[in-house]
Amino acid sequence: MASIIGTALVTYGLTHEISLSGSLHSSTMAAAPDGAGADRLKPEELDKINAVLGLIETKYYKDVDRDEIIDGAVKGMMSALEDPYSVYMEKDVAQHFSESVEGSFTGIGAEVTMDSGNVVIVSPIKSSPAEKAGLLAKDIVLSVNGKKLSGLDLNEAVSLIRGPKGTKAKLLIKRTGHAEPLELDLIRDDIDVETVFAKKRDDGVGVIEIRQFSLNTADRFAEELAKLEQQGISGLVIDVRNNPGGILPVVIKVAENFVPKGKTIVQVEDRGGNREKTLSGGQDGKSYPIAVLMNKGSASASEILAGALHEEADAILVGETSYGKGTVQVSYNKALGDGSLIKMTIAKWLTPNGEWIHQKGIEPDVKAPAPALYSAARLSVTKPLVADSIGDQVRSLQTILKGLGYDPKRDDGYYSTSTVQAVKQFQSHAGLPADGKVDAKTANALEQAAMQWLKQETNDSQLQQAVEAVKGEGRK
Repeated sequence: MASIIGTALVTYGLTHEISLSGSLHSSTMAAAPDGAGADRLKPEELDKINAVLGLIETKYYKDVDRDEIIDGAVKGMMSALEDPYSVYMEKDVAQHFSESVEGSFTGIGAEVTMDSGNVVIVSPIKSSPAEKAGLLAKDIVLSVNGKKLSGLDLNEAVSLIRGPKGTKAKLLIKRTGHAEPLELDLIRDDIDVETVFAKKRDDGVGVIEIRQFSLNTADRFAEELAKLEQQGISGLVIDVRNNPGGILPVVIKVAENFVPKGKTIVQVEDRGGNREKTLSGGQDGKSYPIAVLMNKGSASASEILAGALHEEADAILVGETSYGKGTVQVSYNKALGDGSLIKMTIAKWLTPNGEWIHQKGIEPDVKAPAPALYSAARLSVTKPLVADSIGDQVRSLQTILKGLGYDPKRDDGYYSTSTVQAVKQFQSHAGLPADGKVDAKTANALEQAAMQWLKQETNDSQLQQAVEAVKGEGRK
């Protein structure tokens, strides 16, 4: 569920994951209140709350649902922390969270968080409806199927994003660099529960992609790593692009494959400034070079892995600056007694060298921006785009055309003569009437061509640079 609530991995409706991916998620444990004390309500505080509840139940102009009032009070306590990763989940939301932690869920496949009152995408999950539709990290979700999210808490927003498999979610997105909001149409689906994918390339370099850190990820990673090593690899690329994070013990177990025994994997600092180091229980480091491939959608546990391998296993970091989530959450699922739970930030995490990457991210050693086509907003054509049109849709069109090899000579959002010519060239090659206008058929053909282009590994320049970095280290 790491995708929805705390960073709430938006997998909720987005994908649900709330404590897993977007938060670091240490473990699910019961709170242990220890009698009366500073952590209990004082008599006068309890009297105040009971007085308000009594007034609502006896004086409010219409009947109210007592459970909703109590839930609202708990939500208010959590929102007062002003921490997007500390949230209250009602029973049904908590159930979705549990499913997500186990690695199975239905939704659009994206992690979300609440930031300054906005529902913000942390990361779309690979091959999910969110990624296919073009959602990007840092996108702000303004509305879902025409319903505005402004003023809602994360649970309420997620309930709008969620929905049965096969249903449509029309998202209105605010994206940096675009003057006008973007409309993206997604079809909710089952999200692939497999989190680890591996292969040996023809050049001898192994690649392991980790899509999130769920309960079985460490075991699956160990299995795939062993297979690659048995085949004999000259180097390894660990791909955590758009990995929103996951469970802390899981990422530690993955890191132990590379961080030598006794070396630090991560440090956790409580509110008193006390630090606890987690030391690797692994064996010797690997003899082959390693690169971690990341982007701005790599968050939380992905950043822990990148920091640990960089500082203690000599791994090269390739790609883009990571998301920047440096806090640890714990889910308390028994303390409330009714199936609901609290996910709360309880500490900071720091890299082995003591760096706190929160809201800063981790800088790569080798900067490798994604091709522009990866970040192009998908076309949503309600009426044909024609010569002399102006706007973000035209700019997206120009980005897609250029990425596919039909250079419109400009990317400023003006439908120029050169843009018309580029559209005609594409239409001719696609077997469409070459009129230079982008109607629904041409837009769909462009989208399909873009998706096919993105699937070709040879077009993945970030991966190619990671492979080259590994090869370069291997020659030293």
